[in-house]
Order: sequence, then C-alpha cells, then structure tokens
Amino acid sequence: MLDRPRHKPKSFMNSILRIRPTKPGEVYGVPGQGDSLIISTVSTAVIIALWTLATLSGWIKPLFLPSPLAIFQKFIQISTEGFANHTLWQHTAISVLRVFGALVLACITAIPIGLAMGMSRVMRGIFDPPIEFYRPVPPLAYLPLMIVWFGIGELSKVLLIYLSIFAPVAIGTRSGVRSAAIEQVHAAYSLGATPWQVLTQVILPAALPEIITATRIGMGVGWTTLVAAEMVAATSGIGFMVLSASQFLQTSTVIMGIVIIAAIAYAFDLLMRFAERRLVPWKGRA
Repeated sequence: MLDRPRHKPKSFMNSILRIRPTKPGEVYGVPGQGDSLIISTVSTAVIIALWTLATLSGWIKPLFLPSPLAIFQKFIQISTEGFANHTLWQHTAISVLRVFGALVLACITAIPIGLAMGMSRVMRGIFDPPIEFYRPVPPLAYLPLMIVWFGIGELSKVLLIYLSIFAPVAIGTRSGVRSAAIEQVHAAYSLGATPWQVLTQVILPAALPEIITATRIGMGVGWTTLVAAEMVAATSGIGFMVLSASQFLQTSTVIMGIVIIAAIAYAFDLLMRFAERRLVPWKGRA
C-alpha cells in the first residue's frame, strides 16, 4: 500500500504574512460609494412614464401639464420655425453667454477676494459685511436698482447674474482656506517658502475642492437668476422665451424652456465633476 504524501503544516507566521491588508472601506463600505447611473436612468424613466400616463389618461389637462410628446413636438417646431424672431439656438446661445460671462467675472473677482478674506482679518472685515448683507436678498429685490443704475441693456442683466454667483463663490473660497492644515503652512514657512508660495502651493490646492463646489452652487444660482435677468426689456434668451410663452398660456413652450435650462446646467455640473476628479483626485480619500 502506497503512502500518501503528507503536506507540511503551515506555520502560524506564514499564515499571518500571507494575509492581504484590508483597504479602507472594503469591509463595511464607504457611505455613498458606487455608481448610481442605472438607478438614475430607471428613476428618470419611471417619472417620464408616470407623466405620460397622467397626461394620456386625461388626469391632468394639457393646459397645466402637456405630455412629453407634445413638448418634444414643440421643441422641433421652435427649432425649425423659431420664436419671437429668433431661432431656438440663438435664444440658447444668448442665455449661455449671459450666464457664463457672469460666471467668469464672478470667479475672477470672488476667488481672490475669498482667499484674501480667509487669510486676512482686515480683508474679512472689509468684504464680509457687504457680502453677507446682500447675499440673502433675492435678485428680484434689487432688480429695480440694476435698471435705475445701469439701464435696460446687457450690463444690468449680466450684473444681476454676476451678483447672484459672486456671494457663494466668495464664501466657499473663504471656507476652503481653512481646509489647509496649519502644520503644512508652518512646514512650508520653515522650508523657506515665501507667502506667495504658501498661498499658491499649500493653501490654494487645499481650498480647491471647496472652490469647485462653490462654483457649482453659484452656477446653479446663476441659472435660477437668468429668468429674472431676462425680464429687463429682453428680446431674446431662454428666460425671455419662457416668460413670453407664459403670458400666452403656451405651457409646452414654458416646460421646454425649463428643460433646456436644466439640461445645460446639468451638463455644466457634469463637466465640473469631471474637472474635480482630475484636479483634486485626493478629495474624499484622506
């Protein structure tokens, strides 16, 4: 009878050394981790299906809520025939230029002011009162002042959107300055860094995640202010189209304009998320 080969028992130390270290979040998971694309797609499809069912069944009159098919047909009609002597793409381009022009101006001014407020109590004392004073005021409240001071041209429209974006970006940047660890700042100074190097190489990278988040919030506020801005003697723009259509009870045109505004804002938000993953890949991993 042949003897079976005997396996040597593994030592306790070899078993320990061969154990792979557990990664953070591998056992219990990370809150909010995982892809939600499928869930978002299904939930959107369910909403559209319920919307279609409610309109086709006659539960809601088309005057109050047109069907998705009617809105799509209105989109095709305005795309080919235009609205108020402008094509749909001209209305969209004009509104995009107004909002993104105001966003660029707000970022150019609000980010440096926010950094200054976060680093200097003197600058915080100068800029904090006026920003906190006008920040909770709805744009419609100071819209008449914009008209009185700057007229009914493009300046008043862009300035109104600019003011709505400026406050969130400035406050978010100021809060982001506090994200820089004081140990990193002291270490940089001890290695001979100048104040400008500390600002650009230590504080700004630490504040960048909150700056991007504040820009996303400011962009959303800017789009909500667009309709108010295009109330000022406008003859073009998505907000103008929505307001004009509402006066004639063209609900399908109103909803179509709302969908276009939401789609552009969502596309920009996706772009900012992509930029955030590229620029601050460490966010949420520390």
